[in-house]
Amino acid sequence: MDGESHGGGTRDPVDRETGRTTLTAGDGRGGRHEVEVAYDVAGDPDAPPALLLHGCGLDAASVSYRYLLPELAADRRVYALDLPGHGRSEKPSVRYTTDYFEGVVDAFRDALGLESPAMVGISMGGAVALGHALDREVDRLVLVDSYGLGGDAAWRPAASVGLRVPALHRAWWSTFAASEASVRAHLRTLTGAAPPGELVSDVHGVVGDPAVGRTVRSWQRSEFGATGLATDHSSRLAGLEVPTLLVHGKRDPLLPAAWASRAAEQLPDAEARLYDGVGHWAPREVPGRFVADVTGFLS
Repeated sequence: MDGESHGGGTRDPVDRETGRTTLTAGDGRGGRHEVEVAYDVAGDPDAPPALLLHGCGLDAASVSYRYLLPELAADRRVYALDLPGHGRSEKPSVRYTTDYFEGVVDAFRDALGLESPAMVGISMGGAVALGHALDREVDRLVLVDSYGLGGDAAWRPAASVGLRVPALHRAWWSTFAASEASVRAHLRTLTGAAPPGELVSDVHGVVGDPAVGRTVRSWQRSEFGATGLATDHSSRLAGLEVPTLLVHGKRDPLLPAAWASRAAEQLPDAEARLYDGVGHWAPREVPGRFVADVTGFLS
């Protein structure tokens, strides 16, 4: 499959449905609330399930999994969920935390009756998928440029200070989301090379809603603390026996590739595949290689 030149696989478009369901989940403040979420689904209803989780803010199911979903649907019933605060899902004014998103995934899995799904998570979605797999049975696990595998990062102190001034974050978000040119400039800091044009358009399409900026600010404030990152599952990895694939760009400026290498050594059944010249968005920077690796691992 030649995905690097044109952005995707060679499989003909599959029939995919867009679903919506209302879930009851924690509100991040000790209470519970209902939230409506949207998801894409494709593949044979009788095939083993796979659940795909995107990253925070700049992402949605249709962004990171534009190319993986149709290819994976050849062997599995694939569900790509827009988490609350993102994409086509409801964007309530709640406290967004990794635990909150894990609760949503729990409720989604129960609502749709997904027994032991394979799970794929990128960035924040990786931490959500990993936390879920530590508490509930899953078939296989793919962690992509994943958060949740380390306790701190070099950029965290400055980020935690800046997040304490909401007006600054709102101003940055409105400027960043204003045009494809500003999105492209920001993506250059995340990817290992100039971002593909389709990625720029896809991201610009999901960040225009100010409510998404509110989601990002809330989640980051809950995670980027004064002394470290709030979600770090590294101490629990030795007890997770699920077959796991860790994919990570060697030029990821946010989350070091060393996290993936270390996690592969700690996990009982895991391998790490580190991509040369790739930054924080492997599924869109090298889609052909990524799709081949993930479909091969999950088939």
